[in-house]
Amino acid sequence: MDGRHHTYTCSLTWTGNRGAGMASYKAYSRDHVLKGAGKPDLLGSSDPAFRGDASRYNPEEMLVASLASCHMLWYLHLCADAGVTIAKGGEAAKARALHESAHQKCFIANSVNFPVGCEPEISVSQTPLADRG
Repeated sequence: MDGRHHTYTCSLTWTGNRGAGMASYKAYSRDHVLKGAGKPDLLGSSDPAFRGDASRYNPEEMLVASLASCHMLWYLHLCADAGVTIAKGGEAAKARALHESAHQKCFIANSVNFPVGCEPEISVSQTPLADRG
């Protein structure tokens, strides 16, 4: 990392009290709200297999989203540094190499104690970037 100290804060509020608190495993909802200053609320719950609400994000999905987001942001950074634009018949191998580098640099992937796989699918748009608006 760059040696700077980074601090992140949020608040998590359980909103699943159905009136009986946690009197039993089935008595309460797993619903909760994640809040960050100046950001929209994120509605959470547990996985439906654990009595959660499938219409809300569960912790496992948020972990996968964190990994994917970190990887994507590193990939964009590396592509910008390399001046990479893949045109039809372009350098898919270079794009894959940049994905591997992004994977190695991802802070989140480097913070977990389990293997994280990365299988990029390289496709080429028929529309040049300048025409996408």
